[in-house]
Amino acid sequence: MALSTKTLTTRFGTKFAKETDSDNTKSVVATSASTLYSVEINNAANTANSFVKLYDNVTGSVTVGTTDPDVILKAQASTKVTYQFDQGIAFGTGVILACLTTAGTAGTTGPTSDVAVKLVYD
Repeated sequence: MALSTKTLTTRFGTKFAKETDSDNTKSVVATSASTLYSVEINNAANTANSFVKLYDNVTGSVTVGTTDPDVILKAQASTKVTYQFDQGIAFGTGVILACLTTAGTAGTTGPTSDVAVKLVYD
């Protein structure tokens, strides 16, 4: 797991975060209210689907496999997919990220190989 962030000067979002090894361990993307505009999921290294789960919460309040995600984004096996949200998705508290092999709330198994996730947000 290696989360990096930087500041952008674009029309959609001013911040960029990249998690190079997203898995079942939660990653803190933002610690305050944010608006999410774009998510790119690179699941090319896996032969199974992966599901990026985003939580509108603070890190101590999220238990992967128990806490209901606010957004779930699917990446088909062996593909890269980009989701765009022109109006943005508002997160009132913060943005927490985890990547699992099952959809829904339950499930605690991370992908076998690395899944890279890039986010553009304010």
